[in-house]
Amino acid sequence: MLFELLYEYRHAAPWLSWLNVLRYVPFRAIASMLTAMLLCFALAPWFIRRLQMRQIGQTVRDDGPSSHFSKAGTPTMGGSLILFVLVISTVLWADLRNHFVWLCLAVTVGYGLIGFIDDYLKIRYGSSKGMPGKFKLLFQTSLAGVLCAYLFLDNNLPQEWLLLRDRLGLPFIAFAKHPITIPGWAYVGFGTFVIVAMSNAVNLTDGLDGLAIGPVMVNAFTYLVLCYMAGLTFFGINIAVYLDIPPIPMASELTIICGAMLGAGTGFLWYNTFPAQVFMGDVGSLALGGALGMMAVLSKNEFLSVILGGIFVLEALSVVTQVASFQLFGKRVFRMAPIHHHFELKGWAEPKIIVRFWIISIMLALVALSSLKLR
Repeated sequence: MLFELLYEYRHAAPWLSWLNVLRYVPFRAIASMLTAMLLCFALAPWFIRRLQMRQIGQTVRDDGPSSHFSKAGTPTMGGSLILFVLVISTVLWADLRNHFVWLCLAVTVGYGLIGFIDDYLKIRYGSSKGMPGKFKLLFQTSLAGVLCAYLFLDNNLPQEWLLLRDRLGLPFIAFAKHPITIPGWAYVGFGTFVIVAMSNAVNLTDGLDGLAIGPVMVNAFTYLVLCYMAGLTFFGINIAVYLDIPPIPMASELTIICGAMLGAGTGFLWYNTFPAQVFMGDVGSLALGGALGMMAVLSKNEFLSVILGGIFVLEALSVVTQVASFQLFGKRVFRMAPIHHHFELKGWAEPKIIVRFWIISIMLALVALSSLKLR
């Protein structure tokens, strides 16, 4: 909105020629990041006080680690603030004619609404259960399915996307030399699974102060690079073709959302770091995970997201493994799942778990970025 408004006036007067800088995606990504960060810093103290006044506090699992009982009552649903500043920053600085921007925002806001209802039910009834899992999964799948169906079946989308939408991008494999094509209907199901799985994986990771938002920011920065490269042309050279990654010009505008996510995450982390003054809640974790999943689909990095989001995948697999092992053999693999609770019960201090998981996330991001050239 602000981008389109200001850009139209670049020729109105000679001294407004500097507005030409708005056509550069990196500038708008940085502007989006700074806008989200400053908004978060400015609004967070007031927002936290409002949560405290309304007694919107965290409900702790009865079967969770005993060290978490002291966290009961800490303001939650802080993800609402993240979503607000993310959406505002994106609308201000992104090109709103881009289909990908609206698809990513639709998943983010839609999943945020699902998480909001889940958090509200937990607070309303003083239980850690919230919305029944089957309903939560149904709503997530329905929304992702509708958006993926539009994305992969609508023939009115830009031609550059229509040529690539039924092809898979594999890590460390040249996209043009080794194409893998699957039917559109199959891609709808696959894309839906990626979005829903990533959303719930981030949600499972959100169990310690700052544990989830750190890897989310690392993932957002990596997608910022990947999406920008997918649509970059430099001195007449198509960088995506040069690197042999999926050339998707529309994806470059997603860097604005990535920048907003980085800025909002930084502002939120200031108050969410150990010991947390506010928790993200499902309204934040489901929304941010869904956004990362949609970015993976739109940039053709579905399989790379398994590496990049390795921390989220590990957390989700630990839960699946624990449940399957107990139901099949009556034994637990971990002391408690998700796996960060396992390390807590082994005696690791909470900050140690958080920082080490962040370090692993950064390492995985470097591996993902190295795939740009190792093809």
